[in-house]
Amino acid sequence: MRIGIITGEFPPMPGGVGQYSRLLAERIAAAGHEVSIMSRRGTKSETLPLYTVKGWSLACLPKLRAWACDQRLDIVSLQYQTAAYDMSPLVHFLPRLLPLPVVTTFHDLRHPYLFPKAGPLRDWIVRQLARSSRGVISTNHEDSQRLSALPRRRMIPLGSSIPRLPADVKARARLRRKLGADCSSFLLGFFGFIKAIKGVHFLLEAMQRLRQSGHDLRLVFIGERSNALDGSADAEYLARLDQRIKRSGMTAAVHATGALPSAQVAAFMQAVDLMVLPFSDGASFGRSSLIAALHQGCATVSTRPTLTIDDFRHGRNLWLAERESTAALEAAIAELMRDRAQLRQLRQGASQLGARFHWDDIASDALAFFESLLG
Repeated sequence: MRIGIITGEFPPMPGGVGQYSRLLAERIAAAGHEVSIMSRRGTKSETLPLYTVKGWSLACLPKLRAWACDQRLDIVSLQYQTAAYDMSPLVHFLPRLLPLPVVTTFHDLRHPYLFPKAGPLRDWIVRQLARSSRGVISTNHEDSQRLSALPRRRMIPLGSSIPRLPADVKARARLRRKLGADCSSFLLGFFGFIKAIKGVHFLLEAMQRLRQSGHDLRLVFIGERSNALDGSADAEYLARLDQRIKRSGMTAAVHATGALPSAQVAAFMQAVDLMVLPFSDGASFGRSSLIAALHQGCATVSTRPTLTIDDFRHGRNLWLAERESTAALEAAIAELMRDRAQLRQLRQGASQLGARFHWDDIASDALAFFESLLG
């Protein structure tokens, strides 16, 4: 097959959709298919054929059509997350405007990302994108449920772009010393872009309470904290968090690594005692930061999903606290600080579940779906 991938973000831009698109394209090419990528200006690749547009307004449509024809594509895989396309209406109509089948992968169907202020119109425009696509792919159970009325659909989970490294006791100790964490410290980790829906303010409140109780608790924000595509609301939220850290006297106990190569991200994740990802909308296969933590075999606290996900087993591979509750998060962290055997169980269970999110399997499932739609 000759497969085109349209993505609103791509490396070196930070962001999960861009990394997903890169890894999918690499696996498609490795499987013997031809792949061509279309993204925005400023992205680049040394190994993959990459074409760019200046932006996602109607003015880019002739270039998209010419790209599809010149590359003699059989099918286009549209990686959809509305913010990645600058909230442009055009992307929602591409299945009707391009001269070949379009399969849309929905990376996010949750509020507020798709319906920030547009009300029923935003709902309609996204649903018509789904209906007009030759097929749709969801990455998580919640979105799969929302798309259940469509006849040609597939749920294919996200994978992690962070490689699993072998355990290195010396490297772990070195990173912990860098963060001021000795053998009596308990080091928490958070990975991913910081937005209000990630519940980081609950984490900081719980941490402050536990430190006031005498616990040497520390926190490291691993990787880039904000995306170039994030809106002003996200920047304001991050600024408020930084002010909270300063006012609470936790500046010396909270560290931020900034952007890191993926191997360094993995090393920091292995250095923490407990990853804490208190999503306000609950743990989900759609959260690449959670997938990364499981893939690394990290003991992880997250929040209860909005629907039953059989793969998440409380106390076995993930510790689930109530959503949007400082008290529940404080209690979860305190219990796991006391119970090191439970931490070991969570690490073992996470490693087992993390094996499910293998990129070779993800690409194979996607290719099989493409072939079924063309057939």
